[in-house]
Amino acid sequence: MPRPSLLFLAHRIPYPPNKGDKIRSFNLLKHLAGHYRIHLGCFVDDPQDWAYREDVAAYCHDLFLQRLDPGMARVKSLRGLLDGRPLTLPYYADRRLRRWVRATLEGGVGRVLVFSSAMAQYLGPQDYERCHVVVDFVDVDSDKWRQYAPSHRFPMNRLYVRESRRLLAYERQVAARAGAGVFVSPQEAELFRRLSPETASTTHAIDNGVDVDYFSPQGPHADPFPPGERHLVFTGAMDYWANVDAVRWFAGEVFPRVRARCAEARFTIVGARPGAEVKRLERIPGVQVTGAVRDVRPYLAHAAAAVAPLRIARGVQNKVLEAMAMARPVIVTPQAMDGLRMCADLKPLVAEDPEALAALSLSALTGALQADAGERNRACVCHHYSWAEHMGRFVHLLETAAADGSPG
Repeated sequence: MPRPSLLFLAHRIPYPPNKGDKIRSFNLLKHLAGHYRIHLGCFVDDPQDWAYREDVAAYCHDLFLQRLDPGMARVKSLRGLLDGRPLTLPYYADRRLRRWVRATLEGGVGRVLVFSSAMAQYLGPQDYERCHVVVDFVDVDSDKWRQYAPSHRFPMNRLYVRESRRLLAYERQVAARAGAGVFVSPQEAELFRRLSPETASTTHAIDNGVDVDYFSPQGPHADPFPPGERHLVFTGAMDYWANVDAVRWFAGEVFPRVRARCAEARFTIVGARPGAEVKRLERIPGVQVTGAVRDVRPYLAHAAAAVAPLRIARGVQNKVLEAMAMARPVIVTPQAMDGLRMCADLKPLVAEDPEALAALSLSALTGALQADAGERNRACVCHHYSWAEHMGRFVHLLETAAADGSPG
């Protein structure tokens, strides 16, 4: 019996799985490909990602990739100021993708998975009536813009407040039409239930996962660091503002306190596309910026600790889960922990002010942490963050009415 067809819409090509949203969308695509004939439509906003077309096509019955130029998209987004829409929608609007979606739906596809609320604009009211639609919002994006506003000056702060309000109204509209709305953590789901009480019964939480066989401390992870150095490592896409803010704050406010008491200490920032603001951090003694690396695992395996000093965060932080899977101590701010659950072992490594974070960092650098701290972290991830278990819940939502009144 042939597998049913599924239209999968994503705001970014789900490969390579090297940043938060692409890690989730790739594992979702891989899992759903075992149950459906996938019709995938998405944007490519990084020219290097065109090289992965065949990797993605291997999971798809039909694939439509559309180029997105971030600079031009930002200009297009300003149309929202004229017509009252959130700026996110014209940013991701494209006539060619819209035509492909219409042709695909007219071909008889009855199930739709929307990854990121911005992609819901490609569905009309009749599509929600005819198809079973599940929207993976991932995070409450509208609240992210609200958090950004106080950290920016006029006029950007006003623009971010506007985007937060307009996008929340749109998110609520999408959630009301869809059969189910999904968020990446119980905390995100509960936040949206408060913001959109009329859709509380169809709002679900489905956690991220980790490939614990890939992110394993066992393996030939060659040491990338010079002898005698002790490294605190941050991993993440360095063109993402929340990551930039985190490393800038840690390098400027926390790390000098560490370095003053441990001359061998290094703060290594590992991630693709660091801008000038991040590269300038290398002027601070002991700070290193690698740019893109082929494999982050050696940097984690040989770090004294991973750090995630995020001051603005949404949902589950993959960087935290991956470091835990590598059996590393993880030093975090409370914001980086918001989406995690059932991992009480991390609590002693949570701090918010610079002096407390510096003290935790020194404990990791000097070996003063409990010897089994890293092993407990890995055990937590292996037990609670299985991709197969979490992604299987999407199949259940796609195959049911998803309106049983029981929050996920």
